[in-house]
Amino acid sequence: MGSVADRIRSKLEQAFTPQRLEILDDSAKHSGHEGAREGGESHFSVIIVSNRFDGLSRVARQRLVNTELADELAGPVHALALKTLTPAESNG
Repeated sequence: MGSVADRIRSKLEQAFTPQRLEILDDSAKHSGHEGAREGGESHFSVIIVSNRFDGLSRVARQRLVNTELADELAGPVHALALKTLTPAESNG
């Protein structure tokens, strides 16, 4: 089914049609810590810019993303750092 990062990218692209999407595997920074998996793909940072976030609070935006990634968060992903922006916010 591809890497965890590939699944995250696919789900977020389909759900949010982002103008910008960056997914960084931060797992190496957490090696030896709780939740770190052999081979990585357990800790991610995501920057996503989408019109879907217009008018939503930071918490509401993160809930939307977490809902889309529920399977990954229940399984291989131990930590997910999110930066959710509207296009206007990302250009400002």
